[in-house]
Amino acid sequence: MIRLFLRDLTLAIRAGGGFGLGLAFFLIVVVLVPFGVGPESQTLRTIAPGVLWIGALLACLLSLDRIFQLDFEDGSLDLLATAPIPLEAVAGMKAAAHWMTTGLPLTLAAPALGILLNMEQGFGWLTLSLAVGTPALSMIGAFGAALTVGLKRGGLLLSLLVLPLYVPTLIFGAEVVRRGAEGLAVGTPLALLAGITLGTLALLPFAAAAALRVNLR
Repeated sequence: MIRLFLRDLTLAIRAGGGFGLGLAFFLIVVVLVPFGVGPESQTLRTIAPGVLWIGALLACLLSLDRIFQLDFEDGSLDLLATAPIPLEAVAGMKAAAHWMTTGLPLTLAAPALGILLNMEQGFGWLTLSLAVGTPALSMIGAFGAALTVGLKRGGLLLSLLVLPLYVPTLIFGAEVVRRGAEGLAVGTPLALLAGITLGTLALLPFAAAAALRVNLR
């Protein structure tokens, strides 16, 4: 499993579809927002938590279709399905590799980009909320990628499938940042966000494995 994880990391970095593309998209979203809503500092400060979380969410979408599709096209997925490694572990490792190349860089870059939106407080809560919530985005994305693997031009369908599932994570993640920036208690939304992540990590590898078995028949 560790070799599979390292292999996916290497392929993602070489292909340039994870680390660089996600960060570039995140930066573009944050830079364009002031042009759309105006340079008013208070307005930008108010919408910053939601904008940063939406940008991170959309950046995660960019590379979801690569989680299983490339392995499906070159036959590696068939070999993994017949290997002694459970498909649940394969799905988990691929989601972990996606998070390492997409979610983690976005989490580390978010505080710096928050400055562009005139955030003055809550940088720690922003980093913490993304660190807790982005693994759920990757695992949900892996589940959606397993459902659409083998479909030609399945990227749009994949986005339509996973976006509704992303909404609870988006709501509670942005709420953690908003409350933290205003000095309010963040325990409830943070606990709910962590619960969503733990629930997806516990259940969705099995759902993704079941979807892969159906698509590989």
